[in-house]
Amino acid sequence: MSITTKDVEHVAKLARLQVNEADMEKLTGQLNAILKYAEKLNELDTEGIEPTSHPMPLSNVMREDEVRPSWPIESVLKNAPDEEDGQFKVPAVLE
Repeated sequence: MSITTKDVEHVAKLARLQVNEADMEKLTGQLNAILKYAEKLNELDTEGIEPTSHPMPLSNVMREDEVRPSWPIESVLKNAPDEEDGQFKVPAVLE
């Protein structure tokens, strides 16, 4: 697969980038070099290798839920700019 100047022009237009002619040629060459390098992966023998989504096994490390006492409401509301009935009072966002 090869990228043409027209392809770079099209992508630049989609990305709303202004690219001059000199940079267009340079980008075309650079993108083709990237694709050529990526094509080297096709040379690898992957027979018998199971597909994976990640190179390392992943697992979630989560702590057990445990009931703990909450902070006293007075301490929580101490730095609140405004408070009403034990809750933070904020400006209305809906009319």
